[in-house]
Amino acid sequence: MRLEISCHDRVGLAKDILEVLEQYGINLLAIDASNFGFIYLQFAEIGFDTLSELMPQLRKIESVTDVRTVSFMPSEQKHYALKTLLKTLPDLVFSIDIKSNVRIVNESALLALELEEEQVIGQPLSLWINGFSFSRWLTEPESLSQASRVHIGSNEYLAEVLPIYLPDEAEDNSEPVLVGAVVSLKSPARVGKQFNALQRQIVGFETVLAVSEQMKKVLTTATRMSQLDAPLLITGETGTGKELMAKASHEASLRREKPFIAINCAALPDSIAEESLFGVFEDGEVVKRGLVDEAKGGTIFFDEVAEMCSGAQAKLLRLLQDGSYRRVGGTTEIRADVRIICSTQKNLAELCQLGQFREALYYRINVLSYHIPALRERKQDIIPLTEMFLEHYSQQLSSPTRRISGACKDLLLNYAWPGNVRQLKNAIFRAVSMHSGGVELTPEQLKLPSYAEGFGYFDNDFEGSLDEAMKQFEASLLRRLYPAYPSTRQLAKKLGVSHTAIANKLRDYQISKKK
Repeated sequence: MRLEISCHDRVGLAKDILEVLEQYGINLLAIDASNFGFIYLQFAEIGFDTLSELMPQLRKIESVTDVRTVSFMPSEQKHYALKTLLKTLPDLVFSIDIKSNVRIVNESALLALELEEEQVIGQPLSLWINGFSFSRWLTEPESLSQASRVHIGSNEYLAEVLPIYLPDEAEDNSEPVLVGAVVSLKSPARVGKQFNALQRQIVGFETVLAVSEQMKKVLTTATRMSQLDAPLLITGETGTGKELMAKASHEASLRREKPFIAINCAALPDSIAEESLFGVFEDGEVVKRGLVDEAKGGTIFFDEVAEMCSGAQAKLLRLLQDGSYRRVGGTTEIRADVRIICSTQKNLAELCQLGQFREALYYRINVLSYHIPALRERKQDIIPLTEMFLEHYSQQLSSPTRRISGACKDLLLNYAWPGNVRQLKNAIFRAVSMHSGGVELTPEQLKLPSYAEGFGYFDNDFEGSLDEAMKQFEASLLRRLYPAYPSTRQLAKKLGVSHTAIANKLRDYQISKKK
């Protein structure tokens, strides 16, 4: 039970309030007072009848203007606000006393130390942190704020050491007394992120994490191409980050101040393709602006261009060929001022051979191009990406950032990742959102489905024999390769078998050039 008493300050007010509480046999648990004319009382729950008598009695006290129940004490709010801050802060935070013994420690620090709170409280901070003498700093004539590079084991941190001073109320005009310090440790990665955020520099390819040599080469190529205004084709499997790279190319270009518009090509049917792209002109005025008009001066990104219907392909080809367009219903040629970036996870050259994609359009959009490797092909990026997603979602969901267990690292590095970075990101989000305790991320928490490259997802309900599975894989491989090696001799040479064997298998699996 908590009460808020509005009052005017006077000597003896608190005594009068306590006397009323004593009359009702109420044991006071806590009391707060503010400088704004409020006194807060906390005591054990009492019955409604008692409360109905108590509140009028308190109102009768001289200088009391009102009494009401409240949900919390101001000190409680401050306490839980501080507790929430310490719990969710990804930085390692310690509060130490004048002897450098730990008095408060947050969850991120406990995770880094791999210890429980009772093992840390009361112990010297120097047991775990090397590189800075807290005891010497606390005994200096004037302890000023410090920033120093320190280590916990093999991990490096930037330590910010802030002194805690309390006023010495025993003597007037005396100097405040040093009673301890707050120590905050930041990882190098977090320091870099905060600096970039402060400088507003997280744009372009700085948002793309690249540790592996494969991705570093891609970023080098992409950075050069971002300065050119020619059409760009980005290829890569689903979930590799093609849209992220397209947006980074836009932000790194001279068009970065203008719009970036992404179009889902599968959602652009023939019936509305021309209107959506170029707009509508009726009765002497523009009744609908097209996406090309909205992106004027900027970039249009056609996501999964292989899914674009034939009508939309024709409209895009005309735009690229002529560099201009007409609104539906209009007669005026309008010069297009946009850069075109496309992406696909499919083999467009193969689709052109099959008549499923316009060959002329393929050559128009494939002026500049680069390929984003699959996640399984750049394993050096897997653990850094996992750590980045862990930190991001832990902050977003107010959960302590956890370590990655050894078994979890093995799973992450050996899994095929058919969904690439998107699948990894979703798996980490699921694990963090379903977090129920523990200091480590485990394989069980990732809940990754079993996957065999070339076969797809498998589970315990798989039916069939090994021979059937091998035939399924063989047929799938031949269907993918035959359009690129369109004769039995070429395909046989590629696969290292006789052309007779290939001809028999193509016949058995009913694979032809048309199909």
